[in-house]
Amino acid sequence: MLFVELVAIRWSGAWVVHLSYFANFVLLGSFLGIGIGFLRAHRGPDLFAWSPPVIALFLGLVIAFPAQIDRTGGDLVYFGVRGTGLPAWVLLPLVFVATAASLATVAHGVAVRFARFPALEAYRLDILGSIGGIVVFSALAFAGMGPLAWGVVIAGTTLWLLGRPSLLQVVALVVLMSVFAIGTYRYETIWSPYYRLRLEHIGDSVLVAANGVPHQAAIRTRGTDYEIPYERIARDPDSVLVVGAGNGNDVSVALRQGASRVDAVEIDPELLEIGERFHPERPYADPRVRRFVDDGRAFLERTDDRYDLIVFALPDSLTLLSGQSAVRLESYLFTREAFQAAADHLRPQGAFTIYNFYREQWLADRLAGTLTDVFGSRPCFDIGESAGRGEVGRLSIFVASADPTALRCEERWDPGERSVVAPAVDDRPFLYLQERSIPSRYLVALGLILLASIVFVRVGGGSFRPMFRYADLFFMGAAFLLLETKSVVQFALLFGTTWFVNSLVFVGVLLFVLLAIEVERKIRIARPRLLLGILFLGLLVGWLIPTGALLGLPIVSRLLAAIALAFFPIFVANLIFAERFRDTADPPAAFGANLLGAMVGGTLEYLSLLTGFRALLLLVAALYGGAYLLASRTGGGSRMTTPSGRVPISAADG
Repeated sequence: MLFVELVAIRWSGAWVVHLSYFANFVLLGSFLGIGIGFLRAHRGPDLFAWSPPVIALFLGLVIAFPAQIDRTGGDLVYFGVRGTGLPAWVLLPLVFVATAASLATVAHGVAVRFARFPALEAYRLDILGSIGGIVVFSALAFAGMGPLAWGVVIAGTTLWLLGRPSLLQVVALVVLMSVFAIGTYRYETIWSPYYRLRLEHIGDSVLVAANGVPHQAAIRTRGTDYEIPYERIARDPDSVLVVGAGNGNDVSVALRQGASRVDAVEIDPELLEIGERFHPERPYADPRVRRFVDDGRAFLERTDDRYDLIVFALPDSLTLLSGQSAVRLESYLFTREAFQAAADHLRPQGAFTIYNFYREQWLADRLAGTLTDVFGSRPCFDIGESAGRGEVGRLSIFVASADPTALRCEERWDPGERSVVAPAVDDRPFLYLQERSIPSRYLVALGLILLASIVFVRVGGGSFRPMFRYADLFFMGAAFLLLETKSVVQFALLFGTTWFVNSLVFVGVLLFVLLAIEVERKIRIARPRLLLGILFLGLLVGWLIPTGALLGLPIVSRLLAAIALAFFPIFVANLIFAERFRDTADPPAAFGANLLGAMVGGTLEYLSLLTGFRALLLLVAALYGGAYLLASRTGGGSRMTTPSGRVPISAADG
């Protein structure tokens, strides 16, 4: 079940670029489907028999109607292009429903078997299976294996579970494998841990599209705008750091400008390899270049090196860190704290440059204002060439330094009478959101999701009455999703937004859930109120200590502190859950209510756009308190419940 959820998130995001901006759309559909599957545990035939054709139909739907976002301006910037395909208002509901239906068939098979075991043993097996799902998916990613390998796992496991598959099931699995093969080979696709990449060779240049959107171009750089930052610094740099090195254009320019050392940091190993193989100037073959596959912010936090020039080279991604948060791969590069980290790694008279096709004046002003705050003076400002291949806007180039004599500006940024948006910060790293608000398009989408979910639960899961008995579990599911989201973004800031870090976080969550189960199996702790108080204490400590405060710690101390702050509340919460769940009269219904609560928690996560992530802990505490009151009013009394260990996983994990 978890493996199929991972594939659904990864596959959908690769073809439907809308999903790069609606943070947890597929995740919410997954939770809805799984919740319905568990609520139907005692109804009808085992729907797992229908999982092969339903999943195959879902995968085919996504690849048959790929879409590119219609990027417009306003208070929320979308990095994409106008393309063909179904409009978002048609495609997104289809993907949501198809995701829910696919996971419902698998989840019903889990729920039917779930009911055959004692509650705590079923929960334990579920967590062990979840660990297996993410470990296998991550291992395939580590080995560089893409969709065809996913299909082998799904088809092989399904055949084994079905025992004697029908002709329809076999045909459906063949179709499933064919869809994965088409998506891999027909389109000459390279599947990186973050993107579906396609290459287009024009002469000796190479154009790279990511998830259907033009993303990078490996070109000959002499006489291009890549040279402008070097015209604005007083002396040629000896050492250069390029963050977002990608195919190597900026690395090539740095070498031609005489740098004796160039550190190239790129988060996507496949983009780096494309540059190594196809860049016409072969910059990565130069012995002066050191290559690092890493998150740029994490690299800055770990290295002790200093540079004459640091370049943030078009580091805008087309994907999210996690299927359950609005943090993108580059979000922590554009905060005030990130610019300060870059400034701290400059040599005397060192300079920092950042450039992109920002499209919106307020966005360019926001970044320039942040540079002014950090470096103490307005940066040099240049307008480069117009964007091409369907993009809009002109290249905006900013160069800043704490030493005014280090720059040779022809023009400095001047906002004039324009108001400048405040800098993004680590707790609220939403650079592309102009106002502290939840955009209307998000509110409409979330409202429709919740309305549709009510209808689907009633039609597919039957009466709401079984859920009312576990209303406390519903609240705790919502709280746990928010708590887990906080953990994901916390580790992303401290250790990088890489898929590997993300996978380790989810495995860590599952291991601490499993530890809580094993403790409860051996030592029954009948003090839920005491544990609830300890849980609130852990939440309070996490709220009082900003995540950024840990960045100054040595790496080992930082890891231990992060584990304590993130996983201690999860462990305590699941101790209480294990105590409650072991005596549940209807474990599948209880589990289903908990999962549907987690789906609601996924919608509440959008509040972070208003409050930042740190404040989510206050909402978590409020939800736990509400669950306790519900448990008391419904006769649960001290049998306070906590959320299950069901863990949502993101596209970036692959």
